[in-house]
Amino acid sequence: MRDWLVRAVEVVFAAGWALFWAYWLIVAFSMKRGKVMLSRQLRIRIPLVIVVVVLVHLGAFRNHSLHTNGAREAIGLVLFALGLGFAIWARVHIGRNWGTPMSQKADPELVTSGPYHLVRHPIYSGILLGGIGTAVALSWLWLVVVAIGGAYFVYSAVNEEKFMSTTFPSTYPQYQRASKMFVPFVF
Repeated sequence: MRDWLVRAVEVVFAAGWALFWAYWLIVAFSMKRGKVMLSRQLRIRIPLVIVVVVLVHLGAFRNHSLHTNGAREAIGLVLFALGLGFAIWARVHIGRNWGTPMSQKADPELVTSGPYHLVRHPIYSGILLGGIGTAVALSWLWLVVVAIGGAYFVYSAVNEEKFMSTTFPSTYPQYQRASKMFVPFVF
């Protein structure tokens, strides 16, 4: 019986992430035109992809399952659902102003309401929380992926904030002082 439940939890996470990324790809076609900072993105993405590929190749995420505690699995599922739900809420709220990390939109708008009232980068926050939920429920080794994603998101956020400060010099600095980057009231 326990093996069936373990497999069901793994399927929920796999299906949840797959549906999340499928949604993300579909709605990406509705974003405003803009300029993608490809060289900057490749400079950070290529090393991150290499690290993940090496870890997967070495078997870092195989046969290290926690699955010993139903409460931990439930907590992980809740964190996962809250994280991806928060990211989707932010993506819906930002609408056509969304772009790939470090992209610059034509006719940008500063969105500070909804989840953007709580943090400046709620999509990143939500994805990271979903990753933490995955690690809690499945394997602590997934925290390696969360850390790699977190490094990428911090790098992206810092670069995006430089662009936003230049684009909205009278309003963005005030927004930065009134909100946190990733975690409400903390960071």
